[in-house]
Amino acid sequence: MNFKKIGMLVLATLIAATAFGPSKAFADAAPGDVIVTLGANLTPDQRQSMLNEMDVDENSAQIVTVNNSEEHKYLDKYLSQSQIGTRSISSSKITIEKSGSGLTASTHNITYVSKDMYINALATAGVKDADVYVTAPFPVSGTAALTGLIKAYEAKTGEVIPEAKKQVANEEVVTTAELGNQDNIGKQKAADLVTAIKDNLAKNKPSSRADVEQAVRDAANQVNVKLSDADVQKLVDLFDKMRTLHINWGQVGNQMQQLKDQVSQLANSDQTKGFMAQVFQAVGDFFSSIFNALSSLVQK
Repeated sequence: MNFKKIGMLVLATLIAATAFGPSKAFADAAPGDVIVTLGANLTPDQRQSMLNEMDVDENSAQIVTVNNSEEHKYLDKYLSQSQIGTRSISSSKITIEKSGSGLTASTHNITYVSKDMYINALATAGVKDADVYVTAPFPVSGTAALTGLIKAYEAKTGEVIPEAKKQVANEEVVTTAELGNQDNIGKQKAADLVTAIKDNLAKNKPSSRADVEQAVRDAANQVNVKLSDADVQKLVDLFDKMRTLHINWGQVGNQMQQLKDQVSQLANSDQTKGFMAQVFQAVGDFFSSIFNALSSLVQK
């Protein structure tokens, strides 16, 4: 056996692995690092406009392109082809933040997915400590951006997010958006509802579908949303699927602190307190009228 040749072969293998393996930028993402995603169907002028808006230099930035087939991969089960469309336009910028910062988001020209929905879905997928900005040159749904953000986070951090989590995150966005399209709920209340459900699951650690349903119904009461039986079952289906994927609800909750604070403020808002005061006043007036009626009968 030629040990010298074997040694040279091992050395060559190590050198090749070093040369072609993940670069430092991918493996050692640090606070402040930025990666941009661009829709594959942007025109050259639109592409440059997006880079200018995000204050990014194309020659020095790390850029990921998202195409329409990737959108269909994650959304075909939940949306019609006409809703997904044939072009990927929405683009995004993801900035890595320091550990413990949680997720924050803002949007421009995005009509279907709200900033709170992005935060919720990214937390479900396992994205941590990042600020995201989603934009487009004209009003679009924003479905391409979610795919891009997850793809960009993986590229920048070196973390591989399981396909099942990517699927359920996209399903979550669609479910939340469909609830938000109902006149009696709206986008903000829908996002608040999903946040409250996750907070309940983090606190109570569900072990069964019944536990998940209880978390859904409790959350609806918390944010004062009236759900149909069909809505309840759709949400239970979604979150029970997450339960079987062993989602880390504690981590999800930590990433959504901004949204949890919003829900808490809603529950303690003057509007909510004013509504409850009206209820108590109405109840008081009701019993007062009964008392007065009885008193008049006694006097007669």
